[in-house]
Amino acid sequence: MVPKRLTLAAMPSAAETLKGTDAFQDRMIGVVRSIQDEIIGALETMEGECGGNARFKSDVWERPDGGGGLTRVLSGGVFLEKAGVSVSAVHGELDTEFAAHLPGDGASFFATGVSLVLHPYSPHVPTAHANFRYIEQGGKAWIGGGGDLTPYYFHADDKEHFHGAWRELCARHPDVADYERFRDWCERYFHLGHRAEHRGVGGIFFDNLFVSEKDEAHREKAVAFLSEGGRAFLEAYAPIARRRLHEPVTPEQRDWQEIRRGRYVEFNLVHDRGTAFGLKTGGRTESILMSLPPRAKWVYDHEPEPGTPEAALLEELRRPVPEEES
Repeated sequence: MVPKRLTLAAMPSAAETLKGTDAFQDRMIGVVRSIQDEIIGALETMEGECGGNARFKSDVWERPDGGGGLTRVLSGGVFLEKAGVSVSAVHGELDTEFAAHLPGDGASFFATGVSLVLHPYSPHVPTAHANFRYIEQGGKAWIGGGGDLTPYYFHADDKEHFHGAWRELCARHPDVADYERFRDWCERYFHLGHRAEHRGVGGIFFDNLFVSEKDEAHREKAVAFLSEGGRAFLEAYAPIARRRLHEPVTPEQRDWQEIRRGRYVEFNLVHDRGTAFGLKTGGRTESILMSLPPRAKWVYDHEPEPGTPEAALLEELRRPVPEEES
């Protein structure tokens, strides 16, 4: 069944829609909603600092087969041309064929998470993505997520700052996280093999990190790591955005930004597991595809002139891919 968007008159509160079937599921919903609120508050503050008055609009939706979500989107801002920060909590039965590709067991599932994508107006400010999720399938449960940075112009200090925030997050949670492993995982995951290019300068990515209900200490460490991820994203991204926001923008730079956004679209539609999971489990299409930029273009066989800042970005994006873990 197709998820339905609710009219204002029929719209329940997010609390009524975002419910689990036990206390721990409700707790995890609370974790991802707190991340959503914190990040939106910071982004609206930055929008105001730029002289803009755009704000996130809320859209509550229900999944007829179980659960729903709260999608919050900002469009046409001074800082953010388009941004989405979405929370969902869905449950029910998986398609048998799809269930076989997941690390759990059986067909019953529960999933809650927060996903965000920021598309700034200025090509000097990178696009950014992050998500943090908790999933149950049958008798198994796991967490996944991470964050990555997609610049249009490469700055080594921006890359170092972004990675530094994730490195520090992982160092604070050594029993759950491994920065070097998660960094390399991100390098392999956010790679467009058909282009032989990375999507951006990386970050961290982790998936299928099992959470043991029988080991409460381990479960608490996993929850702490996931819940701190939202704060780490702001520490990683906000300083970069602030120092690049006011650089002058030319039409040629905007054109380059739209060409590179085309690569972003390609990754999300061809490779992204979150997109596939949402569509396969009957999620709301508008919320799943909120990650796509407002404007993008595809120019046949485009290659920038050697020695230009645009060529320097491609040199960075065509770096080697780390080998698979043994």
